[in-house]
Amino acid sequence: MSVIQRIALVLTIIGAINWGLIGFFQFDLVAAIFGGPGSAFSRTIYALVGIAGLINLGLLFKPAEETAGEEAKQPEMR
Repeated sequence: MSVIQRIALVLTIIGAINWGLIGFFQFDLVAAIFGGPGSAFSRTIYALVGIAGLINLGLLFKPAEETAGEEAKQPEMR
């Protein structure tokens, strides 16, 4: 997994946590931290999370052989 994919995964997890908070508690953490849902910085965070989701969409279509190959490259612990 590349560095960009890892960063995208972290941003996607942040977005998922934020959506969970909105769904369960009607609390938007990103808006609370960065000055409301309409602030430029909050909108930037929302946009970055959306782009990260699109990047991670590629992982869904990654062939299983590539995933298995990456696991095989790692040394075994015995």
